[in-house]
Amino acid sequence: MAVTYTDGEIAALIGERKRLPAGWRERMRLRPKRGHREADLRVDGDSGSEFRLITRQSGHASLDFSVILGVRVPRSNRIFLLLRYNGRSHRHTNAIEGDRFYDFHIHRATERYQERGPKEESYAEITDRYGDFDEALNCLIADAGFDDPQPRLL
Repeated sequence: MAVTYTDGEIAALIGERKRLPAGWRERMRLRPKRGHREADLRVDGDSGSEFRLITRQSGHASLDFSVILGVRVPRSNRIFLLLRYNGRSHRHTNAIEGDRFYDFHIHRATERYQERGPKEESYAEITDRYGDFDEALNCLIADAGFDDPQPRLL
């Protein structure tokens, strides 16, 4: 599979300043969709990138969730997944390294996993930085260059 973004480009996209619109948390309210709840918000980056903040949560298992940062690949409709913060709901295996774990984890796109295909963000690392959906969303907002006009007080 061809590499869409190098590791350096991935880091630059994650770090690109992204201005969240006023009222974005209300717009990210989860809505029912085929057995789970989901929300999606377009956010423009300061360098012209079009990002997507995507959230999904199971309708019946509170720890089965994903909080995702994607970027639209220029001149296409494809959303390239840069980061995915997952709940503790399934076993994950890093196919290249052979690591296996069942815990909260953060996926990150890499060149190596793009070459292996099919999911650019297949590599993941365990995290103790969040323990539920809301904390995972706040963690991604803090990690990925978002400028929040109304930060949540913890």
